[in-house]
Parts: sequence; structure tokens; C-alpha cells
Amino acid sequence: MKSFRLVGAATAIGLATTLLGASGAFAQTKWDLPAAYPASNFHSENLVLFANDVDRLSGGKLKITVHSGASLFKAPEIKRAVQGNQAQIGEILISNFSNENALFGVDVLPFVATSFDAAMKLHLAAKPALEKLLASQGMRLLYTVPWPPQGLYAKKALDSASDLKGVKFRSYNPATAKIAEMFGAQPVSIQAAELSQALATGVVESYISSGSTGYDTKTFEHLKYFYDTQAWIPKNAIIVNQKAFEALDKPTQDALLKAGAEAEVRGWKISREKTGWYLDQLKANGMNVLAPSAKMSAEFKKVGDVLLEEWLQKTGAEGKSIMDAYRK
Repeated sequence: MKSFRLVGAATAIGLATTLLGASGAFAQTKWDLPAAYPASNFHSENLVLFANDVDRLSGGKLKITVHSGASLFKAPEIKRAVQGNQAQIGEILISNFSNENALFGVDVLPFVATSFDAAMKLHLAAKPALEKLLASQGMRLLYTVPWPPQGLYAKKALDSASDLKGVKFRSYNPATAKIAEMFGAQPVSIQAAELSQALATGVVESYISSGSTGYDTKTFEHLKYFYDTQAWIPKNAIIVNQKAFEALDKPTQDALLKAGAEAEVRGWKISREKTGWYLDQLKANGMNVLAPSAKMSAEFKKVGDVLLEEWLQKTGAEGKSIMDAYRK
């Protein structure tokens, strides 16, 4: 009888341990974070650091898996995936969605904000409106990280942007498509994950992007000129499904917000630091890195004035309020 009681007690203890273990497992929440850029890109590396911080700060209660290189969703699909809770969190290029709402295009207005300090000022001016817009769609803005300033890649030397007439020009958002059309180029919609192949097959002969994109895609193997126009500084945003956020307990929410705030500071710092490094890498790989001619700069400025006016018409009082706050 004593032996039976010991066995029974041992069984009860084992069952309790199993239940506690199962309870602990169920207490852990797992999120997927789709991203469009290569694992070696600084944005993706920052996302991995962010996910590690969330794991640490939450005591392992929230695990985030980063899916880089558009391996889970393609770039244009990520926002909808987060909105529909197919992915609880995701990284998007904000301006990809300016056709949906012009406010998403605030950071790709040519020559409005061309330095990191100006880009941060514009970000802070636009942030309340972007947060409100995303909240209306069931999401929250967690943090943003900028790309280096945008320049013009070309197959041949250019005296002016009008030399792009007839050239197959990669567009990645409505603004770049509009710019291509205004210069008489042929816009071709190509996302970052497809750019290397598009260059290799001649589908793309020119495009506007950062030194980071040129380095990641080895553009120097196909195009030989980069004009450092510093036209604008676009941003990636990390967005979270609001219901998924609300399902977390308060300490885990706080851990997520803290990790996000740290990732934003770190990401802006890295982007600043790597801007010159990327241009050095383009030069080291045989690319001509040049300042734009006065004529090219004047053409871009003219295009920028047109796009800003169109943006203000589309965004109305809200857009005017953002620009007024930015220009203070």
C-alpha cells in the first residue's frame, strides 16, 4: 500500500510538472515579421537585433521570427498581411503605399528633406498623422528607420535627367514612377528582391535608390554611374497588428515598445554611419560616383516642386499642417 501511494504521488508530481510546462509553453507568444530586404542589409540586421531585444526584455514571453528577403510575403503584400493578422508585425517601405493614401508618400517628396536631421524633423511632423491613419486600419506604428539619401544610377554618363528619355527606369513606388514619366523614361515596377535579375536581363537600365541598394544588388556589375543627388530620404516602418498587440500582457507590450524605441535610435545611427561606406564600396567596385550637374539638380528641383504641389492638393489641410510643422 505504501509503495502504491509513492507511485501515485510520483505520478501526480509528474503530471503537475507536465501541466506547468504546457502552461509555460502556451504563455509564450510567437510572431512572424516579414521583411523585403536581404538578411545582410542593415535594416534586416537591425530587425534581428530588435527581435533579440524583445525576447530578452519580455523574459522569453514574446518570440519574433524575422523573415528577410521577401521570403514570407513580397514587399507590396506585407502591409495587408499585418492588417489581416497573417503576420503580427512587419517592415514596410512607407512610400510603397502612397497610391492608397498620399500621406504615405510624405518622405519621398524630392528635395523637401535631404539630410538626416531634416528627415527626422519631417518624420516627427508627419508621425501623428501616420499613426492616426494606420490606427484607422487596425495597426500601430512601432518605429521607423531611414535609408541613406537617394541617388540616380545610370548605364551611361548623364549631363541632365532629360538624358533618361526612353530609358527603362525602375520604379518602386508611385513617386519614382511619376519621376520617370516626367523625364521621358519608361517606368518598370520592380521591387528590391527582383532588382538584381532585372539588371542582369536588361529589364532595368536606370533607377533612383540609395547606395545601400546598389551595394546589396551588385548594381556595379551592370551600371557604371551613380549621381549623388540626395533627392530624398525614404523610411521603412515597422508596423504591428493592433489586436495582436492588445492580446499581449502589459509587461510584454512594454518590452515590445522599449525594444522598438531602441531599434529606432540604433537604425537611424547606422543609416547615417553607413551612407559614406556604401558610396566607398560602389567606387571600389568600379562605379563612377559623381555629383549631379547644375542642370540635373535644377531638373530634379522642378520635378520636386510639382510633386509637392500635387501632394498638398491630395492631402489637403492635413498635408499643409505637416509641412507647416516641418518648416517651423
